[in-house]
This record gives sequence, structure tokens and C-alpha cells, in this order.
Amino acid sequence: MAGIRGSDLMKATLADRPPAEPGWLFERKLDGIRCLAVAEDGGVRLLSRNDLALDGRFPEIAAALAAQPAGDFAIDGEVVALEGDRDSFARLARSGREAATLAFYAFDALVLGGEDVRALPLVERKARLRAALRFDERIRFSEHAEGGGDERFEEACRRGWEGLIAKRADSPYAARRSRDWLKVKCGREQEFVIGGYTEPRGSRTGFGALLLGHYDGGRLVYAGKVGTGFDRALLAELTAQMEALRRDTSPFDAGDPPRRATWIEPELVGQVAFSEWTADGRLRHPRFLGLREDKAAREVVREAPD
Repeated sequence: MAGIRGSDLMKATLADRPPAEPGWLFERKLDGIRCLAVAEDGGVRLLSRNDLALDGRFPEIAAALAAQPAGDFAIDGEVVALEGDRDSFARLARSGREAATLAFYAFDALVLGGEDVRALPLVERKARLRAALRFDERIRFSEHAEGGGDERFEEACRRGWEGLIAKRADSPYAARRSRDWLKVKCGREQEFVIGGYTEPRGSRTGFGALLLGHYDGGRLVYAGKVGTGFDRALLAELTAQMEALRRDTSPFDAGDPPRRATWIEPELVGQVAFSEWTADGRLRHPRFLGLREDKAAREVVREAPD
């Protein structure tokens, strides 16, 4: 399987509503870390979408996949941390510091039994994937449904899911962002680049708020600050990482960031939930969920439905 990388994962395009026409499958949108699981020569490698090795971070997932009797494979899936029936990125981000129930949801395949299946229709790839693996609490199959996209989206939001992924049933697997896969979110949440921080106040330690931005045409645009979502351990972890990245000048090229702040190199990426964008491009009611290591800072842009 030489040449298959995490950066070959197929990516969904953001949409504001599910497609209504026939020929689409609907899956639960998960709130975890996308992962390519590659099994060959008796071992398993887990690769992020920016080609970072994840098997050291999630050894229980790698071990469970290595025990599968499916031969050589390359499977597209997502590692999630579960709280009952709900997945939580914030809990996943803290999984190195506290116990979490981790699971790998398999939803597509690039290679099965040593055979490259990317040219096959999605429905056939999923059927082969279901037959190839043994599923349990650790390794799970991402179920899908057909038709009724609007109703399924409403149900997903009522159940507290992040949203839906809509996929063309006859689509091949493509190593790019495609409109054959659409993501529809129940709430607003995306990645942001951390460009600095404010001083802590009162009993707070480390920092007060993170200064966030996104790229637009090569410029880092200030999008506001987030001061909630941190426990003591995360405050300490982030403070140590940012201390090593300090710089004298602001990394932001636009958006009017505050004048008084501690600036850092724009390398760290965080996942942030928020209620909406303001008219001047700021985040309203943001809440920090955790750091993301699986996306390069330069790839972070303001998401908008296509």
C-alpha cells in the first residue's frame, strides 16, 4: 500500500441543508479526529489528515484494528470519545489527561484484503467494509440511511449530534474535497489559529483569553477571543506551549486585534464552538473545545456553506 497517506482522505464540503434529491446516503457527523487506519505486514498505522502518526496517541484503537482478520487494509474512519451515546471532542482532547471511552467508527475503505477499492461505488465499498471487519464497542461501523435528508437532519440535532454527512451512493473515493460528500452542522463549530493571548485576571492563571484567527488569501484575519472552556490542566498545558512560541509582533494581518497582548507564532490550532458570526467577522459566545493536531494552521479558513 505504498503511496497511501492520511492526506489522501476524502473531504466533505460544508452545506446549509441536506440534499433532497434521491441517490444520497446519510451518516452521523462525528465530533472526533479523522483517521486513516492502514494495516500491513501484521501491524497497524493510524494517520491523521495531515499525515501525523496517531497510533501512539490511540494505542488501544491500533491494537483492536491489528487484531482484525481482514488482511491488509486502508480504512477511513474517526476516533471519538464517548459520553453515553454522545461523542465529545472536548473529552477526546483531554483523553491523555483523564480516562475516556474511545472508539473508532469505520465509514469507508480505500483498500480491503489488499485490493484497491476506491473506484467502486460508495454503497459497495461500505458493504465490503461491513463484511471485512468484526465490530464491537471499540471498532464500530458507521451506519447510514437513505432519503429524507431534512427529517434526518432535524432528528440528528434533537439527539444532540454535531450534524449529518450526506454522500452520493454511487460516488468513487477521491483524495480531495468533493461535493459528493456534504457536511451539514447542527451548531457552529470549526478550527481557528491561535495568534496570542491576554493576561489573566483575578484568580485565573496562565492567560485570560486566546486570540483567534483564520486565513483569507494568505492573510491571518483576527476573529475574536475565547476565554471559556479551560480547566486548570488545559490552562497549564496551553500556557507552556504558547510560551515556547512567543514573538514580539502581532501575527494578524487584518481584523483589528487588541493592542495589548502577548503574541505567538500562528502554529497552534484549536477547535471552538460558537453561536454565530457578527457583522464585523467576530465570534459570538465562543467556547474552546481543545487543540487540534490534525490540521495545519495554514489550512484554517472561515467555513461557509458552498
